[in-house]
This record gives sequence, C-alpha cells and structure tokens, in this order.
Amino acid sequence: MNHPVRLLSIGALTLDTILRVETLPVHQGKFIASDGVQIASGMATSAACAAHRLGAKVSLWASAGDDPVGDHLVAAIEAEGVDCAYVRRVNGARSALASILVDAHGERIIVPFYDRLAQADPEVLPAADLTAFDAVLVDVRWPGAAVLALEAARAIGRPAILDADTAPRDVLEQLLPLASHVVASEPAARILCGAELDPRQACEVLARRSHAFVAVTGGAAGTWWFDRMTGSSRHVAAPKIKAVDTLAAGDVFHGAFAVGLAEAMPVELALRFASAAAALKCLRFGGRLGAPDRAETLAMMASHWPSG
Repeated sequence: MNHPVRLLSIGALTLDTILRVETLPVHQGKFIASDGVQIASGMATSAACAAHRLGAKVSLWASAGDDPVGDHLVAAIEAEGVDCAYVRRVNGARSALASILVDAHGERIIVPFYDRLAQADPEVLPAADLTAFDAVLVDVRWPGAAVLALEAARAIGRPAILDADTAPRDVLEQLLPLASHVVASEPAARILCGAELDPRQACEVLARRSHAFVAVTGGAAGTWWFDRMTGSSRHVAAPKIKAVDTLAAGDVFHGAFAVGLAEAMPVELALRFASAAAALKCLRFGGRLGAPDRAETLAMMASHWPSG
C-alpha cells in the first residue's frame, strides 16, 4: 500500500455512557458499576475510528444537534484523527445519546436515543464527487443519507458497503438492494430471513435476493459469506479469545472490512482482517476505545491463520 486509502463512513454519532456491571439486570433496582466511560461513538463513528487506526484516511458524515453535546462529539472524533467536516449540525435538534451496560462476559444492553429532527433525510451528499474515496460504508441509523451514499458509490464503481444491523425491516429492505457489499449481523439476518434460519442458511437466502457480496456475522462463531463462484457459503472462523467487552466489535469489523476492500484485499483476506480486529477489540473494555492498530491486527492474523 503506497498511500492510505480514503473512506467515507455514514451514519450514527452518539454520546455513549458505558458502565460495567457483574451481570445484566433482569429486574428493576439500583446496580453499582465497577467501571465506566463516556465517549463519542455510534456505529458509523466507531467504524470510522477503527478504520483510521488501521491506516485509512476517514471522513465521517453524520448528523448532530447544535447543542453542547454535538460540540463535544465533533471535537472528540476530530481528536481521533477522523475528518468531521461533513458532520451536519441541525438547529434546534438534540444530539444522539446511548446508555450501555456491559457484563462480566462482555455481553451488553444498549439503549439509544435519536432525535427525529437531527435524523431528518438530507437532500444532497456532502461532497459532490465521491471519486476521492476508495470505499463508502453506511450503517442503518440514518437511512436517508445511506440511500444517497450507496447509490452514488455504486454509480462510480466504488465499494458501497452496508452494515446491516438491527433496524426496522422496511429500512433493511430499502438499503439491501443498493449495496455492492452487505455484511449483516445475525439479528438483522433474522429480521430479513426468519428466526428459524442459522447464519449460514440466512447468508444463502440473502445472496439469492441480491447481486451483492453477502456475509453474515455470528460473533464468536465466525462469519459466513457467499461464494458466487461455487454457489455456496463459506466460513471464516473467529479467533478464540475471552471477551471482556463486545460493544462496538461489529463496528470495528465493518471498519476493518471496508479498509480491506479499499486496499483491494481478496474478500476472504478482508474478512480475516476484520475478524482479527474485532477479536482484539473484545479484549478491552470501553467500546470503540478498544479498537486495535494495524500492527496488532496483522499479528493476530498471523497467529490465527499462520498459513496465510
């Protein structure tokens, strides 16, 4: 790689309050956290920060209120090295918030809030020409922006990557046919394909409904992707680790996968790169703050797939 690839990441920008507890609550009451952090985050934002740590130049297109929270979010992400010139500030809107509990096994409960005014559909892309970017990544939290970006990226032959996660079915159905690459979480695959299908089966069903590259992530169980050359699904195992915090692991996965595609890695190598980065993130508490750098990720790949 002679120069850093450029990515455009589109979607959520939130102020996350992350608290670590022994077990996730199953009843009302007060619970004492053993650790806590408050950070600027969100799906697309976490993916952007992860991609930057992996060597890419990244711009974020998100929407925030014109409130002090929005000021803090933009300043925090700019401090990470991500370009926030495209972040839209909406007069009178409130910036997005999320409260997250993480238990001793790394599992989490997420309760986000998005102001409808802040998430109103944009009329145009923030950049007239996307040819400056090597790949475009969108999440499902700002659908109007995702539609514009996916359509524009595909029109100029750039990877148009959809992070398909839990969202209303109509949003997923709207975005799915616009992407050149769909990487769906297991919960999103259930929404689209039915709860009775496992990730491998869901991958094959989604591939039949789209001409895009399709993969379904299953966390510690690994990732299934559909190989159109053979007409069957293939599996990339996840590195075996003891998870401390799974929050933002999917976002790190998508950011790393986007970097891999932008660098023209073969797709299975890009999935291994993403799997290694996501596994390393799970070893650290603090959501996206645990995203690894490139050297760590390559070392994890070399230890988990020594034959290359």
